[in-house]
Amino acid sequence: MVSKKSRKLVRENKHRRIRHHLAGTPERPRLAVFRSNNHMYAQVIDDTVGNTLAAASTLEKDVKAELEKTNNVEAAAYLGTVIAKRALEKGITEVVFDRGGYIYQGKVAALAQAAREAGLTF
Repeated sequence: MVSKKSRKLVRENKHRRIRHHLAGTPERPRLAVFRSNNHMYAQVIDDTVGNTLAAASTLEKDVKAELEKTNNVEAAAYLGTVIAKRALEKGITEVVFDRGGYIYQGKVAALAQAAREAGLTF
């Protein structure tokens, strides 16, 4: 009998492989994305010291108030604009995009595209 690995395990292994090639620096921090079944989270991280420079999620009251649902493509796009604005306020214009092992389509792609349109470069 052939047994399949769980999707979570496959994603975590993929993320581990991706992280070997990506690292956030003070000049170009890492934009990390995590999505659960109900919410999305985005962080701008400086990996040299392990600090989160900016963060946003669909759990926050001001973000949640703007959204009808927190787990769709529109919510991801709005979150992309929010994280980009917060990063730009801190003086961060260039980032490295870390998709977290997720396939670059749907919510993850919408977040990335919205962040680019809001002013982040990657």
